[in-house]
Amino acid sequence: MPIVLKGDKNFENIPSLKAKALRINLNETIYGTFAEIGAGQETVRHFFRAGGASGTIAKAMSAYDKSFSDAIYGAEEDGRYVTEMRLKKMLTHEMKLMEQRISRKENPNKIFFSYANTVATIDFAKKFKGHGWVGIKFQLDPEEDYNEIILHIRFKQTEARLQQETLGIVGVNLIYGAFYKNHKPKKLLKYLYDHIDIDTIEIDTINFSGPRFKDVDNRLMSLQLVKNNMTEAVMFGPDGNNILPAAILYKKNILALRGSFRPVTKVNMDMYKKSYEIFIRENKVEVDKTVVVFEITLSNLRAEGEIDEEDFMDRARLLCSLGQTVMISNFQEYYKLVEYFSNYTKERMALTMGVNNLIDIFDEKYYRHLSGGILEAFGKLFYKDLKVYLYPMIDPDTGLVITSNNLKVHPRMKELYKFFKYNGKVVDIFDFEQDILSIFSREVLKLIANGEDGWEEMLPKGIADLIKQKNLFDYKPKKLAEKK
Repeated sequence: MPIVLKGDKNFENIPSLKAKALRINLNETIYGTFAEIGAGQETVRHFFRAGGASGTIAKAMSAYDKSFSDAIYGAEEDGRYVTEMRLKKMLTHEMKLMEQRISRKENPNKIFFSYANTVATIDFAKKFKGHGWVGIKFQLDPEEDYNEIILHIRFKQTEARLQQETLGIVGVNLIYGAFYKNHKPKKLLKYLYDHIDIDTIEIDTINFSGPRFKDVDNRLMSLQLVKNNMTEAVMFGPDGNNILPAAILYKKNILALRGSFRPVTKVNMDMYKKSYEIFIRENKVEVDKTVVVFEITLSNLRAEGEIDEEDFMDRARLLCSLGQTVMISNFQEYYKLVEYFSNYTKERMALTMGVNNLIDIFDEKYYRHLSGGILEAFGKLFYKDLKVYLYPMIDPDTGLVITSNNLKVHPRMKELYKFFKYNGKVVDIFDFEQDILSIFSREVLKLIANGEDGWEEMLPKGIADLIKQKNLFDYKPKKLAEKK
């Protein structure tokens, strides 16, 4: 049965896998190769079975032996074969062969493609669940440059045979989507799950590139993966391209900052800089093995109802312009974020947060769904030697600076709070910039929306210029705001 993703009502007329493969096969212009490593020729099998494949399939191959695979695609420096780099080499190599062997003069209307996957299915001991890279390099016009869609999947099934079948379905959906749904990238993402249960695989990274996707922002595609429950979290780098979480988090020390960053302010950057200085002075924390993550939760993006994609993109552009790595997650509670990180590393972890965030952590209402309540959550949150770096705030009523020493949690939580504080789990950031403590993102946003002065000085260098140049957060010059 096809899956039904949230908000998707038009699922009754999804074409069968055979129909998809046959439509590709019967298109006289589509011609390409299949290179599948690690899970059998599961994708191309659908095209052979559908009929009419002779005019579509130039070659189908599996280079299982590592030595033979290296002889074709070149050896990998790190010795790993299930990587994005390996997949790109496969796609590029096979496309070059197509261009060399098939005369464009004799086939002026042919549009070429190369489909590839490199996969490791679940091992015999069932210790490693399996994952893989899947991609297609294709053109939609003989005179046009190539487009690419590359994605990373994680298998959730516990049998290699089932994983192989699922991989074949994903491959058919990807090829069909590339040729017939390329004009609707968001929907193409959903179509990848046609005839697959949503609990079968996780897609945690996808990147679109090429002339047909020149207007596609891969950060927005990342958001769709989380929004559609295809994965729990996605990451993208300063260049705006999606990054495989495992690739950046594996065996790293992690410092995470959660916020709305709407917009990113001097306070946010001071929190980052001061906590980073503390973190790298911690025992066993090496700078070159440390990653900083600015995290935004879906619940934060939904703060005012439905997710505003343009608003999300405004925040993402600003963080990327500051050279930051961004994570979008569906982890409302901090302990879930820490659990996620612990899947990839056993090294040091730290969370930077403001006073209000720490007070919320000690609110029992967030843990009613857990059988062990707040104690179970805290066991997961403060496992090993995780620390919280606490940035102070000014009490708007008294003007008093609030730190870990004078913040107030619910009376029932006092002893629990004291336990974690006096065991060194909560570390105050003391060398903060006192004159910026009164800056709040929501106040900056109001000033921007109302066309008022003074907000520029509240933001990191260059951010105000970007907001004005690109009209982010509905920015309007003062004259226009006055007319309104």
